[in-house]
Amino acid sequence: MSLTAHTYSIPSFESERLLLRPFQQADFEAMARFFADPVSQFYGGPCSREDAWRKMAVYAGHWLLHGYGPWALEEKASGQFVGLSGPWFPEGWPEPEITWALLPEHHGKGYATEAARRALQAAYEYCGWTTAISVVATGNVASRAVAERLGAQLEATMPFRGGEGWRFRHLSPAMLR
Repeated sequence: MSLTAHTYSIPSFESERLLLRPFQQADFEAMARFFADPVSQFYGGPCSREDAWRKMAVYAGHWLLHGYGPWALEEKASGQFVGLSGPWFPEGWPEPEITWALLPEHHGKGYATEAARRALQAAYEYCGWTTAISVVATGNVASRAVAERLGAQLEATMPFRGGEGWRFRHLSPAMLR
């Protein structure tokens, strides 16, 4: 008996400076560094390399289970992996959201806002969503600023990873244009 890989077509999208594309094995070293860094506390880290691999596999597998999911973010100018962003709907979440996370060395460049804006547009156009949220840990001031730059409105607080999170409501497809 031979095993064959199942293929699933994941679309890619572009923004001005980023390519939103499927995850690749080559992204793992950067993901392992991200999940070893204290900044990953808002995304289930810090954690071991083994757990970082599992987290990356979850992002990739989300596509198979839901038909959408986060993309790897690649800086078009350099080809470097810089983070992730996209539609996300894990078990226990109140509704689908747009998520984002950047490697620390890429903070402060506007990539999170650019990627999340393009991911939100893709969720509306590709997935047919009519609304979206983003959940941000109350201690994650940088991500709160991203949500606000996207025009999202603080809607409520909710339980988040053993603490509390802000639930932001994004602009509708008509308002995003």
